[in-house]
Amino acid sequence: MDRPTTIEYAAAYQRYFDLVAEGDYLTLLKENSTETIAFFEMLPDEKLDYKYGEGKWTIKEVFMHIIDTERVFSYRGLAAARGDASPHYRMDEELFARNVDVSRRTLQSLISEFKAVRGSTEQLYEHLTDAQSKLPCNIVTHPMTVRAIGYFLIGHVQHHLKVIQERYL
Repeated sequence: MDRPTTIEYAAAYQRYFDLVAEGDYLTLLKENSTETIAFFEMLPDEKLDYKYGEGKWTIKEVFMHIIDTERVFSYRGLAAARGDASPHYRMDEELFARNVDVSRRTLQSLISEFKAVRGSTEQLYEHLTDAQSKLPCNIVTHPMTVRAIGYFLIGHVQHHLKVIQERYL
C-alpha cells in the first residue's frame, strides 16, 4: 500500500504523517505494534497513574486513548474499504476519556486490549486491495482515504509515545 498524498487527509494531520518512516506499510504497522508493546512494558508502575499537569491524562489514560482511536479509525477504514459512504463525525477524545475508568485496570490488561485491537487493524490492512486503499472515508470534518487512515494510526501512536517520553518520564 503506497503512502498517501497530502490531498488524502486534512492538513492538521500532517504532524502524524511526518512521524511515519518510509517503507512497506504492513512492515511499519507490525513494527509499530511491537515497539508500542515494548514501550509500555518498560514503564515503571509508579508512573502509570501520573499526570504532568492539571487536566492532563495519566499514562494509562493516554494508552486507552490510543486504543480507542485505533478502534474508531480502523472501523472508519473498514467502512470506506467496503464502499460505505455514511458520514462519520469527529471523535470527541475528551468525551471518550471522561467515560472510561482505567484507574483499576492493570497495564497488562491495556496491553492485551491494544494487541487485540491492533491485531484486527493488521488483519484488515493486510487484505486490502490497492483500489480499496484509495477509497475515501466520509469523515465530515476531514475526509481521509483508507490508506491515510492506516498511516495515521501509526503516526498517532508515535505521537503519543513521544509525548509520554517528553512529559511523563
